[in-house]
Amino acid sequence: MTERPTFKSDHGLAGRLAFSRFATRVSMLVERGWPLLLPLVIVASLFLSVSWLGLFSRLPDIARIAAVVAFTIAALASLYPLRFFRMPGAAEVDRRIEAANDLLHSPVLVQTDRPSGRESSFSQALWREHQKRMAGKLDGLGVDLPRTRVPERDPWALRTVAALLFVTAFAYSFGPAGGRLSDGFNAHGAHDAVPPRIDAWVTPPAYTGKPPIFLTANANQATPSFSVPEGSDVSLRVTGGSGEETLAYAGKDGNSREIGPAGASAAGSKAAANQATPSKVRQFTGKLTGDGTLTLKAGEDQLGRWAFAVVPDQPPRIRFIGEPKRAVNGALELNYQIDDDYGAASAKAVFTLADPQAPDARPLYGPPDLPLSLPRRGGKSNAARTSKDLTEHVWAGSSIKLTLLATDNAGHTASSETKTLVMPQRPFANPLARAVIEHRGLLGLDANAKPRVLDLMDAITLRPEDTFDNMSHYLAIMSARSRLDMAGSDEQLRDEVSYLWEIALGIEEGNLSAAEKRLRQAQQALQEAIKNGASDAEIEKAMKELREAMNEFLQEFAERARQNPDAPQMQQNGRELRQSDIDRMMDQIENLAKSGDRDSAQQLLSQLQDMMNNLQAGRQQQGNQQDSEMRQQMDKLGDILRRQQEMMNDTFRMEQMQRGGNPNDQSGGGQDEDMPGVGEDRDPLARPKPMTPQEFADALKQMQDAQRQLKSDLEQLKKGLEGMGMEPNKGFGDAGKSMGNAEQALGEGEGDEAVGHQGRALEALRKGAKDMMKQMQAMQGDEGGSEEGGRQQNADRDPLGRQRSSKGPDFGDSVKVPDEIDVQRARQILEAIRKRLGNALSPDIERSYLERLLELK
Repeated sequence: MTERPTFKSDHGLAGRLAFSRFATRVSMLVERGWPLLLPLVIVASLFLSVSWLGLFSRLPDIARIAAVVAFTIAALASLYPLRFFRMPGAAEVDRRIEAANDLLHSPVLVQTDRPSGRESSFSQALWREHQKRMAGKLDGLGVDLPRTRVPERDPWALRTVAALLFVTAFAYSFGPAGGRLSDGFNAHGAHDAVPPRIDAWVTPPAYTGKPPIFLTANANQATPSFSVPEGSDVSLRVTGGSGEETLAYAGKDGNSREIGPAGASAAGSKAAANQATPSKVRQFTGKLTGDGTLTLKAGEDQLGRWAFAVVPDQPPRIRFIGEPKRAVNGALELNYQIDDDYGAASAKAVFTLADPQAPDARPLYGPPDLPLSLPRRGGKSNAARTSKDLTEHVWAGSSIKLTLLATDNAGHTASSETKTLVMPQRPFANPLARAVIEHRGLLGLDANAKPRVLDLMDAITLRPEDTFDNMSHYLAIMSARSRLDMAGSDEQLRDEVSYLWEIALGIEEGNLSAAEKRLRQAQQALQEAIKNGASDAEIEKAMKELREAMNEFLQEFAERARQNPDAPQMQQNGRELRQSDIDRMMDQIENLAKSGDRDSAQQLLSQLQDMMNNLQAGRQQQGNQQDSEMRQQMDKLGDILRRQQEMMNDTFRMEQMQRGGNPNDQSGGGQDEDMPGVGEDRDPLARPKPMTPQEFADALKQMQDAQRQLKSDLEQLKKGLEGMGMEPNKGFGDAGKSMGNAEQALGEGEGDEAVGHQGRALEALRKGAKDMMKQMQAMQGDEGGSEEGGRQQNADRDPLGRQRSSKGPDFGDSVKVPDEIDVQRARQILEAIRKRLGNALSPDIERSYLERLLELK
């Protein structure tokens, strides 16, 4: 087909003809050259498509080389048709113009042609006239389009397949799996045919107690985000990669840092990347210090990307709970609260003298060292208590400033407010012992006071027959004076200070002080062993030392009480301290420590220490007639509580037996089947075999009568309290109402309902008992914040922390001893962890996590 554009601008015939010839020549070049170049273009497009689709990088080296050679041969073969290409001549161009415009008589050729034969004026005029007439036909010359006739050579249009593949491969090349043009010429091992395996995880710091976070667990998200604690370590392992992988961490501030492979420097990493044989496993390890994005690349390809939000470690907070006070045994008792997001690592008390010393003073001792106990991790409360006997320190009795410091595992430190107080000191009743302690304090605070101390010692030994009742005390002081006079170094002076302390204790209490000191050292050693996670053998050794020290202390204490009836004594009442109570507590401490429940063991050891403190500073209280009446009422209330508890237990067991179950199963299977259950030696209702309907009805009638009597006794107790001027609170009223409901339920044969009412009655009785105790204390004037008031309140309890029988019964809510089921559960968990660790097929990450769990015990 021929287009015939009209040339409106008149540039002359020569211009129109030259343009038409140029355009026609280009058209003829295209239609002659394109069919010859088309095979080469198809081969090139196929090569590009295979490269962009990444097929070369997935082929083995032999197949890749063969494919490249095949493409090369095909490209050379496609060049062969070009030898038939020829340029169009001028006459061919003119004839193509005339044919395209349907011009007759060759008007284009005429313009450049000349007449043959002899020229004459007439023939030239005639020829010019002919050219002029032919030129008139050239006003509307058009350009003919190329006619390649490719469809005639490719009737199936296979060339379009190559074009579509080319476009598709070009778009695919921008993806993460797209190839490069150089893939066909680069050597790739056979391992690249399989994508590398990527294992990535984040390990939080051990003190956080958080498990590792696996980053590759969710592959559906393009860029998964994770929240991790500050200081976490990120680990990434590439298995089966090319060896060119790089890991970078880009922070939110735009700064990016490279994380090098483990065991190789940056230079070594580049050298390894240039080796012909890449590494099979590539490990990266780095620390996450701030929010950012972790990116794993292999060359220009991105293999993985993860975003992190780093949760900063907050500094701890520590504060006093109440005022520092002197314990009953003279120890400094501190109650405080430590708050931290992951628990504090350590805490201590810092002491400074409130009154500054003289500039030229030479103190022999620094401030006391008092590490603080930490709150139980995972507990409901972050409160803790530390008690330590500092009466032996030379600062005892001085005015001090006390500040608490707490440090977490991240290195953050916090301090509490500063308290000013007098450091507790040991009271000495013997005047001679007080004088020795005064000399000791002067020397310990300032070594320059040595001459004055010598003069004071000379003064008290001037007339020994009037001053000393025991000449051994005189010899001890004279020995101390001689040692002090010969002491020349600070170390010798410190030995003298310690010697004076031993002399004062010997004068005051004789051998009991040595036994007390051994007991405290044994308690401290056991506490440190439990805190540091000592082995079972070390704990057993510390417990043995504690038992021996405890026996020696109790023997000395009993002997001293026998010799001095006015001294504090161990009461022989069953509600107070007994040797069996102490042995049982120490057995529980040892079992808890060995089973892994170290926190409960420390808590029980602290209770044992408090028990010893109460024993050492016990005071017997003499009550008047009103106190006796109060004690009687308290005893009655305790008896009602006991009977209500027993009645609820019997009702529950009877209901269980009537249903065909074993009432002793509630103990967790700990009892032997042949052994009687709780209460079977007390009530015939608790028998293991089922009862007949008649027996069951009789038993319910007995229970109903007993419940009615119990309610009547409660009403009489309320009247007795009103007669003493006390007002029974709402708890006693609720208890009476619940007892009546339980009596009605028993009469109707509803055992389960009766158990519920009896339990509510028991709880209401306990609340009423607490309120009654507060009213009694207010009437006796024992309520207050003074030190003496605190001692009197402590004197109302035995060394186990229970209510003394002289002051009323124990309501069952004062001492929290770990249940046996808690010990069994802790032991079962430890056994499961150890069994899992013994499995050789367990992953390394799981084994590391389980080992950390054992370390937390």
